[in-house]
Amino acid sequence: MAIGNQMERQHRQAASQLVAGLCFLSALCEGFDVQAAGVAATGIARELRCTAADLGLFFSASGIGLMIGALVGGRSADRRGRKIVLVASVGMFGAGSLLTAASPSLLLLAGARLLTGFGLGDALPNLIALEVENSDPRARSRSVGIAYVGMPIGGSLASVLAFFIPSESWRELFRVGGLAPVLIVPALIAWLPDPRGALSRAAGLAGGMWELFFKGRVAQTLLLWRSFFLIVLTLHLMLNWLPFLLTARGLSKDASMLAQAAFGIGGAVIALEQAACLDSSWRRASIVINVALLPLVLVCTALLPAWPVALVLTALLLGGGILGEQVIVYAAGSTCYPDKMRGTGLGAAVAAGRMGSLAGPLFSAALLASGRSATQVLLSVLPIVVACGACVMFVARPGLTVQSCFRRDAAVTSASP
Repeated sequence: MAIGNQMERQHRQAASQLVAGLCFLSALCEGFDVQAAGVAATGIARELRCTAADLGLFFSASGIGLMIGALVGGRSADRRGRKIVLVASVGMFGAGSLLTAASPSLLLLAGARLLTGFGLGDALPNLIALEVENSDPRARSRSVGIAYVGMPIGGSLASVLAFFIPSESWRELFRVGGLAPVLIVPALIAWLPDPRGALSRAAGLAGGMWELFFKGRVAQTLLLWRSFFLIVLTLHLMLNWLPFLLTARGLSKDASMLAQAAFGIGGAVIALEQAACLDSSWRRASIVINVALLPLVLVCTALLPAWPVALVLTALLLGGGILGEQVIVYAAGSTCYPDKMRGTGLGAAVAAGRMGSLAGPLFSAALLASGRSATQVLLSVLPIVVACGACVMFVARPGLTVQSCFRRDAAVTSASP
């Protein structure tokens, strides 16, 4: 019996590690594609003669697709199974990236980014939900962190590749970003578990959007949405505009690309540490430190002299602070809804965040178009970062868990006539 239990535990652990690896690779491809848009902006602007407003449209087309895709993907996964939705979405954003590489005009480029964003939006809530459902409950936040850090690492790979190619070869970035997800689709089909039978029957109307606002979940859902919106607005503003802003501050193209890579690497390392702390006695202290330091790092990024070493270091810490906060809200969002509606709940929260990914690039584009300097644009983000930190402090409180949801549900049910 003991040997059988041990073998079963080893089998579950191996299956969990396989799921974690596949989710990580999918997130890696997603992060590469998102970052490719930012590092390719200079080359796109030169070839297609785009203004700052045109680039804002290019960035925001992906954000619109991300928002719609997150809503559709989360709901569909609860009803039809996570595997089929994730496979379709990974293939879709791969195809969209290849179309981006082939687009000859700004209009077609925006259309390709819309398709890419739809696939990206489908993928992320299902990656997180799959990781949560296949991980050890004692290390759930760490599992979410491992799946999520694929995005900043993928973004760093895009920045490193951009470092070695001229800006006029920007289409190569999207070709690489499109081929990689297409190539991993067969692995997802072959090895990803498919809990479809259990989920599709359980979801029904209980997995619908209306369920997010009943049984004591109104305040919880709105708080999650606000947190996702603010942190994703900040993240995508930096992902899309940080190289451009640092170049405007006086850094060379190479130094700006290095800073963007540091943004992703720092984000990955610190986000992993933050996720580990969420599963330990350091939970509260790590959240407070992250929330308190991020505004200070942003001010340093805006005001320090244009010394490459100093700005690369602040970019690293900036990425760590932003992505650390995002891991906090993903960990909270992944555990505050029951299994039958986890995809719907996460998808809706991610969609709220995608509204931030739409607003962030447009916000920066509007400031730059009005004549603001790079320093002024960065400082204009400070109130957003402070408000985001306040929301993160609330959303990360220990009471926002699946167990507390069930307790509220039971209380509401017993009070009902």
